[in-house]
Amino acid sequence: MSMPFTDEDLQVPVSNIIRVKIAPMLAKDGGAIELLEIKNSKVYVQLQGACVGCAASGSTLKFVVEKELKAAIHPELEIINVPEGMEKEILNG
Repeated sequence: MSMPFTDEDLQVPVSNIIRVKIAPMLAKDGGAIELLEIKNSKVYVQLQGACVGCAASGSTLKFVVEKELKAAIHPELEIINVPEGMEKEILNG
């Protein structure tokens, strides 16, 4: 099955879910998340604040961010965390 949405189609719903549902959850623990880009149906985010270096950040990405976005939008979305300082290398490469 292929993604039935363009990257542009995904921008608003992904942004809204991150802003309304995911960011407030992370903020409770001192964390934050930023949507960097959507490219080829891959959602590039950056975990920030207390999430940086947290042992649970991988689980947060998989079981909170990815689960929420896949359930709300499309099960084949791929969510990628971009470590701080790696934005240019990952997004331009």
